[in-house]
Amino acid sequence: MNQIVLVGLSYRTSPIEVREKFAFTAESLVLGLNSLGKREFVEECLIISTCNRVEIYASAENVEQCLDEIHSFLSEFHKVPLESFSDHMYKLVGSNAVKHLFRVASSIDSMVMGEPQILGQVKDAYQVAHQNGSTGLILNRLFTSALFVAKRVRSETQIGSNAVSVSYVAVELAKRIFDDLNKRTVMLVGTGEMAELSAKHFINAGIENIYVTSRNYQNALDLCNELKGQPIKLEEVCYYLKEVDIVVTATGSSEFIIKPHHAKEALKLRNNEPIFMIDIAVPRDIDPRVEELSDIYLYDIDDLRGILDENLKGRKEKALVAEKIIQKVEQNFSKWLGSLKVVPTIIGIRKHLEEIKNLELSKAIGKLESLSEEDKRVIEQLASGIIGKVLHKPITILKNESLKADSMNFINAVNMLFGISEEFRFLDENDEADIEDWYKG
Repeated sequence: MNQIVLVGLSYRTSPIEVREKFAFTAESLVLGLNSLGKREFVEECLIISTCNRVEIYASAENVEQCLDEIHSFLSEFHKVPLESFSDHMYKLVGSNAVKHLFRVASSIDSMVMGEPQILGQVKDAYQVAHQNGSTGLILNRLFTSALFVAKRVRSETQIGSNAVSVSYVAVELAKRIFDDLNKRTVMLVGTGEMAELSAKHFINAGIENIYVTSRNYQNALDLCNELKGQPIKLEEVCYYLKEVDIVVTATGSSEFIIKPHHAKEALKLRNNEPIFMIDIAVPRDIDPRVEELSDIYLYDIDDLRGILDENLKGRKEKALVAEKIIQKVEQNFSKWLGSLKVVPTIIGIRKHLEEIKNLELSKAIGKLESLSEEDKRVIEQLASGIIGKVLHKPITILKNESLKADSMNFINAVNMLFGISEEFRFLDENDEADIEDWYKG
């Protein structure tokens, strides 16, 4: 029977300098899925990569070998020795992995409890994997359940109301450094959702002068039209650094955009007027050595954790309600997953009886040459109806027995009774519709 397998690392288990080594860009994500999907013991797979976590979900029959495959994949794909990150990784199997995903999608496990971005990120990760053909029956069901439970949590608990976001904290930190933000200038490096939210919070705080740059210059132009900012090219960042008081970076670059000598030169031209930098990218956009310069105040995503912990105080009651919703949906999913072990038997019985029906019909109709096409159709419907009636009670009993701990003994006995061969013992993607119809019934 296949199990859900999860290997991951998050802000709870590893610092940013470890997480950034395993981040997947939009380009590398599909390459990663293809590489992982070719591994012998990984039957389905999906990768979630955000600034706070990298998690790999898989469906596998051999759990231990699947876990080994995932660890090897991460090491080889990112060219990082296994022993250097194994202590930061967590692995979950079965219902524990399911609960974890539901908590992640519902933002219960987020650095900012209730933040809305993670639901979109989980949905995007699922769409990429599904379109790539990396998911199948089990992960498709798992992730549609995760999206369902996340929407229920959000609507029934209002856990996302008045959430303190990372971008909001960036503004609050800036206020501690600069008394008056009205006279300050911001540079936005990146045009994604987090960067845009940061810009809007700064504008609401009174800042009017904003430079915007991106690896895609058209994106910078588009955001500037919305924010009434000034677009600059990415290669001009270091030139304009001397003119800004606040820098927010959130790109998908694999290399540092701002390095110590860039910041040092900017400070010199500013007569050591301080610069506040917040790097919310993973991998980081700003070389951490920049922090060693006096008059540079550099924060990365992990530095915000202590401030964001205050956000939890008013959300604990909502989180308890959310956990109950998650538990109920997880139980339903686990029941469905457990029931799959009997489905190949049911499909095998159906195929076996269909073969007998078709053979006997062919013989009978061959002897009755005077039959019209309508007569043949009626006889075929009669035969199909008899099979349906005969199967109804055995399928109902099999469905109920599949939920018991010792169900495999019963299932094996039925396989022997009906002569179900090994070829019917494994699920095929073409059987998914039959499985869903049976499960609903």
